Amino acid sequence: MALAMTSSSPQPPPPSHRHRRRPQPATPTPNANPKPKPRAKALPLLSDVGVGRDPAAIKYYARVASNLAGAGRLRDFLLAAEGLRAAAGDDPSFAARISARLLSRGVAAAVRDRGLPHVLEFLRDAQRVRVPAAEMLDADASDAVAAACRMLLEERRMAEFVEVVEALARYGFYVQGIVNPMDVLKIFVKKRDPDMAIRYARIFSNSQLLLCNTMEAFGKRKELKNALTVFGALKDQLGGINMFACRSIIDICGHCGSSVQARIIFEGLLADKITPNAYVFNSLMNVNAHSLSYNLSVYKHMQNLGVAPDLTSYNILLKTCCNAREFNLAQEIYEEMKKKECDGLLKLDVFTYSTMMKVFADAKMWKMASNIKEDMQAGGVRLNLVTWSSLINAYANSGLVDRAIEILEEMIRDGCQPTAPCFNIILTACVKSCQYDRAFRLFYSWKKSGIKISLSPEQKSLDGAFTFCKEYPSDGGTILVVPFRPTVTTYNILMKACGTNAERAKSVMNEMRRNGLCPDLISWSILMDIHGTSQNRDGAVQALRRMQRIGIRLNVSAYTVAIKACVENKDLKLALHLFDEMKAHQLKPNLVTYKTLLTARSNYGSLQEVQQCLAIYQEMRKAGYQANDYYLKELIVEWCEGVLSSGSDNRDFYNLDLQPKRKESFNLFLEKVVTVLQKDVDHNQIVDVRGLSKVEARIVVLSVLRKIKEQYLLGRAVQDDVVIITGHDKTSRTEVETSAVDVEHAIVTVLTDDLGLEVLIGPGSWPPVSAKPKAPTKSISNLEQVSNKVTRRPQGVIKIPVNSLNHWLKKKAVRVVQ
Repeated sequence: MALAMTSSSPQPPPPSHRHRRRPQPATPTPNANPKPKPRAKALPLLSDVGVGRDPAAIKYYARVASNLAGAGRLRDFLLAAEGLRAAAGDDPSFAARISARLLSRGVAAAVRDRGLPHVLEFLRDAQRVRVPAAEMLDADASDAVAAACRMLLEERRMAEFVEVVEALARYGFYVQGIVNPMDVLKIFVKKRDPDMAIRYARIFSNSQLLLCNTMEAFGKRKELKNALTVFGALKDQLGGINMFACRSIIDICGHCGSSVQARIIFEGLLADKITPNAYVFNSLMNVNAHSLSYNLSVYKHMQNLGVAPDLTSYNILLKTCCNAREFNLAQEIYEEMKKKECDGLLKLDVFTYSTMMKVFADAKMWKMASNIKEDMQAGGVRLNLVTWSSLINAYANSGLVDRAIEILEEMIRDGCQPTAPCFNIILTACVKSCQYDRAFRLFYSWKKSGIKISLSPEQKSLDGAFTFCKEYPSDGGTILVVPFRPTVTTYNILMKACGTNAERAKSVMNEMRRNGLCPDLISWSILMDIHGTSQNRDGAVQALRRMQRIGIRLNVSAYTVAIKACVENKDLKLALHLFDEMKAHQLKPNLVTYKTLLTARSNYGSLQEVQQCLAIYQEMRKAGYQANDYYLKELIVEWCEGVLSSGSDNRDFYNLDLQPKRKESFNLFLEKVVTVLQKDVDHNQIVDVRGLSKVEARIVVLSVLRKIKEQYLLGRAVQDDVVIITGHDKTSRTEVETSAVDVEHAIVTVLTDDLGLEVLIGPGSWPPVSAKPKAPTKSISNLEQVSNKVTRRPQGVIKIPVNSLNHWLKKKAVRVVQ
């Protein structure tokens, strides 16, 4: 360590310091322990010997310090260097007098003998005495330090590696040459450690670029949370918003499927009163291409902020309209783009025309698609593979197979090589139009001899454009033969063309194998669907099991096709077994799966079947799916009306109010049915019909009675009353209360008139039925207790006494026996 400096009278350095003789080493005594090597005597400071600013003395001590460093005595070098700095005063050139070669030799030896920590300590002390030791190292010393750092990296001592590189960067070492920074950052990305990645990237001067690349690396792995962490660090470091980083993080949000997070980032920019550029706007609209209303609002906001939309902005808007199937709006945007092109503000590209071609192809507007082709040719834009494919699709979707084939031939004459999807589009059009035989004829014709196109001498002006096909001379022209190479998708289309002929579909699969192609999941699903349509449940299940045996990983669609085959063959038990098996394999059912199971029955025969169906319904709701449950409600109505003597007489009553006016009311009704049917009949049956219409309330009450009747026939007697809460108070007559009165009236009518049950009316209810005996005092007291438990205010309550229920059930049981 450096010694404290003291003042003394100036004296010249003694001559003995310059011509000191080396001491002779002492001869060691035999069989004696060697004496410890004496510690080097500290050099006196230049201020102590009083050299002042003598150039000769400074030169001498610079040489001494260099020799000490070259000998590996780095601590003594620091003492000499500190004295030299004190003698030279504030002159920064004193460090240049030290030999970089000798200093590098000492540092390289220290790395080899004593390790990186010792060298880092030396570089720290050297910086304190204003000797830029790290900058003075030659290639050998720098390579030694870098090799020691790389050793830490190879041993995956990442935290220690980052600390060392940080220290080296502080001391002026060229850390860029140690290792490619992105290689280290990729390791942190793989380890899912954004904090260490941020810490390491900040070491370098190009940290902005490194952080952006790290953020994109996390985005490629779909780790949005870590990418957002890096984005936040990037904003904090820069003290502002980098538009390239904003665009990148928005693109990452889209790649990770989180358009909401992209919107949040955009709203944050606006909240900070930052105007995004056109690239950020384009990325945001591209991420939200599924939402037309949002993108239109972004486009309007873009114009309000004075950001001029470019060609990409319009192309994304066209893409959004295409996704939303808003063909008229797409046409309006396209006309606006053509107008700007006439004014010299835009130059439409092939992507614009291809998007518009797809818009009209999806809309089956083949004439408009043909007009787009003419616009391209007039604008000097050559059609590419995507444009030709969209044009073929436009005619194919309209059922114009012959015209689609003509466009395919025109595509070849234009020098554009068709791919398998182009042929598949035409085959699909044949299948959709039920031209199954034609699909097979085209397939085998193309497979055998390819597509033959006649080419006139005038058309053969594109030299070198027909390298993808063979040319044969003919009378006055040339014949082009384009080979056809079918894919798995091609054979899958042919399997669909087999209709309900499972044996023919199997032969297509065998031909696929003979051509070196392996049937995929879609192939087997088509085969299962054919089996199900042809009423061959066993064939569908066998195909599913075959897929499992050959190692194909089943998905939800495959199971759903098999379940559908079972449902079509009236085997709901097997369908439910496959449903449970699918969930056991951690596969989440989709909406099609749930709807297939819910529509499996045409009627319910027992309470267990209703409960089973409602359990599936509840599971579907919890999964977040919303479906039209009108069919399910019809089945429940039919089942619950079974408690009446003639259920068909009441259909007009249901037609008045069966279709729900509000979706929330509809869901509430089904949830009420689920709740009451899951309760045990041994416990007090409390039926809450508040919020339901009179028809829905009637269905809920009848479903409870149907459940009680079925349980009674199985030997389970009723032990308690049934309490129905209608929920109104006689002290007020609002619109809601009046509706509750109608609900109560409908319930009492069906209980007394249709079923012959006795009922007791609670406080605040519709006037009691005078034809029925009054309830005992004890029963009324119990009824009031139940009412008070449900709500603090007295509510409308109807009670069916247990004696009346048992009497009604005995009559039902006698009818069943008879």
